[in-house]
Amino acid sequence: MDIRNISIIGAGAMGAAYAAMFSEAEGFSVSFAARGNRHRRLSQGALRINGKSYGIPVIHPDKIAEPADLILVALKHHHLPEALPDIQSLCGSETTILSVMNGLESEEIIGGVCGPEKMVYAIAVGIDALREGDRFTYASPGRIVFGPGPQTGNHKRVERLKATLDRAGIPHEVPEDMSRAMWWKFMINVGINQASAVLRAPYGVFQSSSDARALMKALMQEVISLAQAVNIRLTPNDLDEWFSILSELSPSGKTSMLQDVEAGRKTEVEIFAGKVVAMGEEVHVPTPVNETVFHIIKVIEGRNDPA
Repeated sequence: MDIRNISIIGAGAMGAAYAAMFSEAEGFSVSFAARGNRHRRLSQGALRINGKSYGIPVIHPDKIAEPADLILVALKHHHLPEALPDIQSLCGSETTILSVMNGLESEEIIGGVCGPEKMVYAIAVGIDALREGDRFTYASPGRIVFGPGPQTGNHKRVERLKATLDRAGIPHEVPEDMSRAMWWKFMINVGINQASAVLRAPYGVFQSSSDARALMKALMQEVISLAQAVNIRLTPNDLDEWFSILSELSPSGKTSMLQDVEAGRKTEVEIFAGKVVAMGEEVHVPTPVNETVFHIIKVIEGRNDPA
């Protein structure tokens, strides 16, 4: 069964960028799924993405005509629990769910509610989507790296998704070891997201400043130590691939955590430094850099929200 009907959960920078990509391709019906205030806000007008207006329909999860063929979840981690009933409402027996959320936990959480057989594990790499008010931009679409989960062996859905992204012209890759790929992306997020939030720095600072890169690298090296302790094949050499990607990003581009800090929103520090520190305690791996950055970012959050 071909994937035609695509529902997107999350209309932030990442969700908007993928909505535009699928809308530009032929043969897809693309919509956002939302309720309450989000539904009203998204229904008020077209989205401006890279200077172009997109009139993407907004559906209520309880009022769908048929299940989605593909659900793309692009939420911040702290918004996932309230969205789980909506994701479940959009599911049918053949639905594929693709989460491009940060962290290591979203697939397991969503699969626990909707069925692990529906999950294709994924990371988004190199996309530099940016939201400024009601305008969205991205210079690079990056690529979606995806594969079967560690327990599902869901190769049919993987092949179906690969054909879908081929038709949509969205760059993608299916690695041999998806668990390693997810840890590699986790390493990147722990480094660049958190360092950019602490330094209030766009990508260009990390491209030009050895000191900024040193902070980012110190955060990432603690993830490498953790990965090796739980038999995930990350090594210091994996930093090189990220530095190559970093050099190609728009210097004015900003990480999602930096965007959150600047907008006064809650960050995802709990699933980055918080997760690293917790895992480090479990497997007796020191994580002092992440512990320090965790406290710094929590102070920044407190200043953004004094209540």
